[in-house]
Amino acid sequence: MKINNLIYILLAAYLATFLRLIINNNFFISIIGSFLVGFFISRRLSYSTEKILFSGFFSCFTSFSGFIYFLYTILNQGDWIKFIIFFNLIIFVNLFTMFFGYWISRKIT
Repeated sequence: MKINNLIYILLAAYLATFLRLIINNNFFISIIGSFLVGFFISRRLSYSTEKILFSGFFSCFTSFSGFIYFLYTILNQGDWIKFIIFFNLIIFVNLFTMFFGYWISRKIT
């Protein structure tokens, strides 16, 4: 991989982290990120653009640690039912949103 691509990946990660701080809502970040991932998966992207988007931007924007921290706070309160509901809800909503983004992208082209 070229050094320019590594710099672009770092800049994309920086931008994603900055946007994550501005939005500051794990659920909305998750929904937006899932939609955009689904949208870009259906596109024909070059190898470098794919790495910049998926390894740089989306990995920092929709970080798994935000999802885990949200579930940890619920679990730490001792509410197992709420934990199970939110865990399943977040996964299914994100999968549906990703599919919806994929579907919209296919309809556009």
